[in-house]
Amino acid sequence: MSHAAVPNSTPEEISSIVLDTNVFVAAGFNTASHAAKIVQAVKEDRIRMVWNEGTRGEILAVLRRIPPLRGFDVADLFRPDTQFTQPTHPEDFEMVSDPDDRKFAALAHAAGAILISRDEHLLEHRDHLGITILSPQEYWATFH
Repeated sequence: MSHAAVPNSTPEEISSIVLDTNVFVAAGFNTASHAAKIVQAVKEDRIRMVWNEGTRGEILAVLRRIPPLRGFDVADLFRPDTQFTQPTHPEDFEMVSDPDDRKFAALAHAAGAILISRDEHLLEHRDHLGITILSPQEYWATFH
């Protein structure tokens, strides 16, 4: 699905999202942000967040390294029924300069999910990766 295809989609057609680490960071620092609204919707089971061990590990490690976010509890968002256990291929996303971002792109691609990110490393390539990548603001404006 390309970025251009998203506005013509309905929420029912978008079954899953992948949240980049920076969405959690933004949500933790600004509870009124679009990122926080998305995280809250995942908590309330209104949006299905797909994850795998690689993305979960990075998200939790980053949140633990930021003192004000150590108490931002997101562990309950990593539900067993939304874990993606099939292979992903981060090496297919080498055009993304940050290797840590590749795992999120690969998961979104393998799961057929929208990747939500605030990261320019991903947003600058969104029309060339074969996945839909939206900022939290774009996602919220399009689907809520």
